[in-house]
Amino acid sequence: MNLAHRKRQLVRDELAEAALKLLAIQDFEDTTIDQIAAAAGVSRRTFFRYFQSKEDVIVESLATVGEELRAALEARPTGERPATVLRQTFCLFEQACAEIPEKTLRLTRLILHTPALNARYLERQAEWKAALAETLALREKASRHDLQPVVAVGVAFAALDAALGAWVAGDGKRDIADLLDETFTLAFPR
Repeated sequence: MNLAHRKRQLVRDELAEAALKLLAIQDFEDTTIDQIAAAAGVSRRTFFRYFQSKEDVIVESLATVGEELRAALEARPTGERPATVLRQTFCLFEQACAEIPEKTLRLTRLILHTPALNARYLERQAEWKAALAETLALREKASRHDLQPVVAVGVAFAALDAALGAWVAGDGKRDIADLLDETFTLAFPR
């Protein structure tokens, strides 16, 4: 990674952190781009060099999740049931929640409870679902028209959403891994 790229990433990270700090004390709708830029110590024009909207500042933190999920799914041993493969793939969410729990909780709460952000999250999630269903189909040697991988991935994301919702509702007190185990058991009974 060259110096210019590191600098660019640093500014992006500062804008995202400034947005999260502001959003921790005020409503998303009341937070302006000017406030985010000022809190990060940059101009409004600089903000727009990095992001198209304030929603992008928050949703951008999810940019690499799809690729990471796909790589995790591809790395799983062959022969595992789809439910097991998907549950283990979703350990990525556990890691994020464990590494920086307060920030992840704030971000997750914001995404789940702000309609504009939730819509953007669901757009991203649709992309992740398609990529994971394609990868799962390849693993299972299923045809392009087989619905099993699509349904399995859809059910797995429903389990993830239920676990994240419960985690946020419980103010992060319950372990996300336990919640994922519980929701996956409900979603994929033996």
